[in-house]
Amino acid sequence: MQDRCSHDRVVPVQNLREFFRESIDEAMSKQRVDVDPHATHYVVNLLTLFSRSEELYEDHGDNYGLKPLALMMADAAEARSLSERSFSLQRIGDVALFIAGFFADSLADKAVDVDYYICMGGTAYGSLSEEIRGTVRGRAFASIYRELAAKFQVLVDVLHEVRDGTRNESDIDLLRTYEIWLKTGSRRAAALLKQNRVVPISSARDPRKH
Repeated sequence: MQDRCSHDRVVPVQNLREFFRESIDEAMSKQRVDVDPHATHYVVNLLTLFSRSEELYEDHGDNYGLKPLALMMADAAEARSLSERSFSLQRIGDVALFIAGFFADSLADKAVDVDYYICMGGTAYGSLSEEIRGTVRGRAFASIYRELAAKFQVLVDVLHEVRDGTRNESDIDLLRTYEIWLKTGSRRAAALLKQNRVVPISSARDPRKH
């Protein structure tokens, strides 16, 4: 299997927010998917924010990095107020979307794979939408989080397209692409496999895992 990092390229951009906006619009057009513009705007802002490591990672003095999603979910369950719980749920959804979208390959040898992040992220956004419904914040954001929950897998595919925008077709790791399709049912992964003369068989997927 080829080195997953050997074909990464640095792409200079003048405006990171506009780069993400244009890249996402292009990816959605290419994949022929429809996502509410407000949800798309949310994702663009999220990518721009998390491009700064201090916004993505947490600094706990002797520990700097990402808290496991399960612990974040525990924080949400133990929250003492609606605002604390809402923050924890939003954090889970945001981190899960970013990691599943841009670092799915790095999860291949981990205890949990991209399907776990998709499940946790979609669930968190869905719960958040219900939590804030009826509040002042909910009138502005509940529908956005509901859309993010419903289209989580779609958005992960879109972010994969953005991530791979500078790669050549020959750089695609077909084995990993097959693993992603097997675990998530990704339409994009299925299309990539077919483009490379690999026909995914639906019966190979275990519906009990999804």
